[in-house]
Amino acid sequence: MFFKRINPHQTLEHIIECYWLIENDDPSPKKQKIIPDGFTEIIFHFGDPYRIKLSSQWQVQSSTLLAGQITRHFLLENTGQSNVLGIKLKPTALTHLFNLNMSLLTDTVVDAKSVPRPEISILERLFGGFDNHEESIRKVEEYFQSLAAVKNWKETAADIAIGLIFEKNGMTTVTELCNAAGVGERQLENLFKKYVGLRPKFFSRIIRFNYIFELVQKNKERWSSLAYEAAYYDQSHFIRNFKSFTGENPSDYAFHEKNIANFFLTKNE
Repeated sequence: MFFKRINPHQTLEHIIECYWLIENDDPSPKKQKIIPDGFTEIIFHFGDPYRIKLSSQWQVQSSTLLAGQITRHFLLENTGQSNVLGIKLKPTALTHLFNLNMSLLTDTVVDAKSVPRPEISILERLFGGFDNHEESIRKVEEYFQSLAAVKNWKETAADIAIGLIFEKNGMTTVTELCNAAGVGERQLENLFKKYVGLRPKFFSRIIRFNYIFELVQKNKERWSSLAYEAAYYDQSHFIRNFKSFTGENPSDYAFHEKNIANFFLTKNE
């Protein structure tokens, strides 16, 4: 399986975290776990479709998908050869650009056609109109630049708070977020509900959980030391938190396996 991450143009770094590609010529079905990472996505399948299991049943996905924030892991399985291109967006981008209420998309991965936004249809046409992904991304970047200008993107209190959450690797309090953003707790909660789809405290939990993978990459795999560096109360608190997002204990998790979850959570690969 081939993975590739492409950074956006510097003028789009406030909108796009990265573009990513996954390709695999082996049609053999393989289940993959997807784990919360704090970002939303627009995903395009140019190969065979994937199946998804968000709760109790498997469903075949459409070719163009919109993914909101997720609070727990779920499963994917290819039905044949994979050729997938995704746009990993900053947490508030879908609201800024498409005026979406992100609380309606929490724990969902939906057919993009079910969201009546012409901008998403334009992106689909741009990605499908060129012979290679690099040329498609170049045209998409031009479109995002023009779209951001038309939408008159302005930083909100939610964006300020999110910036602090990432800066502190999720190790911050709601009081600190409110002080940095200059708003009260209720106003911040309402802004996060609309722009992110999660409460500030829970979003911080996800980003702190992601920091675990950065620490493991630095060869820090002693769980007691790792729990301390990620500001968990104790090792048992760290283990409970890890298992709530992955369904596994950290000692059982295959941190170095080449799979989709680790590709998304290990930024320097």
